[in-house]
Amino acid sequence: MRIHCKVVVIAVSFGVFLLLYFLGGNGGADDPPLKEVGGARELGEDGRSSPSSLSDYLGSDAVAKLARKAAAGVGERVGRREGKATRREGSVNAKSKFRGNVIRPVTRRWRAEEVMHLAVVACGKRLDETLTMLKSALLFSLKKIKFHIFAEDPLAPQFEERLTQWPQSVSARFQYSIYPISFSVGDAEEWKKLFKPCAAQRLFLPVILKDVDSLLYVDTDVLFLRPMDDIWMFLKSFNRTQLAAMAPEHEVPKIGWYSRFARHPFYGVTGVNSGVMLMNLTRIRRTLFKSSLIADGLSWEGLLHPLYQKYKNHITWGDQDLLNIIFHYNPESLFIFPCQWNYRPDHCMYGSNCKEAEEEGVSILHGNRGVYHDDKQPAFKVVYDAIHDFPFEDNMFQSLFYPIQNKFLDTVNTLCGRIPQVFLKQIEKAMKKVFEEKVVRHVKPRK
Repeated sequence: MRIHCKVVVIAVSFGVFLLLYFLGGNGGADDPPLKEVGGARELGEDGRSSPSSLSDYLGSDAVAKLARKAAAGVGERVGRREGKATRREGSVNAKSKFRGNVIRPVTRRWRAEEVMHLAVVACGKRLDETLTMLKSALLFSLKKIKFHIFAEDPLAPQFEERLTQWPQSVSARFQYSIYPISFSVGDAEEWKKLFKPCAAQRLFLPVILKDVDSLLYVDTDVLFLRPMDDIWMFLKSFNRTQLAAMAPEHEVPKIGWYSRFARHPFYGVTGVNSGVMLMNLTRIRRTLFKSSLIADGLSWEGLLHPLYQKYKNHITWGDQDLLNIIFHYNPESLFIFPCQWNYRPDHCMYGSNCKEAEEEGVSILHGNRGVYHDDKQPAFKVVYDAIHDFPFEDNMFQSLFYPIQNKFLDTVNTLCGRIPQVFLKQIEKAMKKVFEEKVVRHVKPRK
C-alpha cells in the first residue's frame, strides 16, 4: 500500500512539474530570431518590427490540448498560482503567458543593429533613377535596409506602386517610408530651388529623422557596386568628434573646382562631395558648430539659415557648398573616406586619378552630370543600364556581370572605358560574397 501511494505521489508531482514547465516556460530566455512569413512588416524607428497580433501566437491544436490538459490536471492549485503571477506582474500579455516550444511568434524581430538606414531625395524626373539606386543597394547588401525616401507629392504614389511590385523575396529584405519635401527654417521655396530641385532637403535630415541614430544619404544618381554593409562599417571608425563622412571633391588640387574657383571657405585642399554622405545623426543633433557668424557655437538647425543668408551670393553648388563651409570651420567633425566610395567621371575622364579604385575597384559609382542618360561617358551608362534592366532573382553572373563585361568592349574609345577592371572588380567580389552568404553557408555538409 505504501509503495502504491509513493508511486501515485511521484506521478502526480511529475505531472504538476510538466504543467508548470509548459505554462511558465523559460521566461528568462530571449526568443531566437525566427523566419519572417506572410509578407514584410512595418518597422518601428528603432529597427524592430511591429508587434504581431494574438493570432500569430495562438491557433494550433497543440495549444488547445495543452489548455484542456492544464484545466483537468491541476485544478484549483494551478489556478491560484496563475492568479498570483498575474497580480505580481501586472498586465500579462499572451506572449508572456505562453512561452513553451509549441507557441512562438511567426515574425522575425529585427534588432536595431541589423538594419541599415538609407536616405534619398527625389524630385522631378528622378523616379527610375532612384529606383535603380535602391535596387543596386538590395542586390549586393547583406543586412536589411530601411529606405527613407523624400519625394515631391506627384512622385510619392509612384514610388509606392513600383516598390510593391518587387518580388516577395526582395521586399522581405527592406522597409521604406516616404516623406514630403519640407524645410524647418527659412523660405521653403528658396531652399527648394537651391542648386538642383529639392537637393537642400538633405541638410534637414537630422532635424526630420529624430528617431534615427545613423544614416547613409546618397544622391539619386548613385549605384552601389558592393554591399552597403561595407560603407556602413565606417561608422565604427569615427573617433569621438567625427559625426559625418564624405569623399574629397577631387584628388588633384590643380584641376579641382574648389581649389580654383570657390569664393567661400571649403574643407581641406579640394573640398568634399556630398553625393555620398554617412551621418551619425545623434551626434549632429547634440553638437554646437563653430562658424564665422557668432563667437558661440550654433546647433545644426540654428546654423543652416543664417549661413545660407550670408553666403547665398557666393555659392555655386548649393547645399554641398554649405556643407563645405560648415566643415571648414569644424574639420575635426568630418571623416574622409577614399574616392572609390564616391567615384565620378572626374576620376577617369581626364585620366585615372583614384588610386584606391585602381587597386580595389569602384565601391560606389556616382554618375553626376547626367552621364547615365547620354553618351558622353558610356562606361558609366553601361553599368547603369545593366542594373536598371536586370530582373530580380535572375542569375547575377549571367544577367548582370557578363553583359557589363561584354558591353565595356564598346567603350574603349574613352578614357574611362579603358579601365574596365576598375568598374568590374567590386561587382564580381560582391556577387561572390552574396552567393556565399545566401547559398553556401546554408548548405549543410554531407555526413
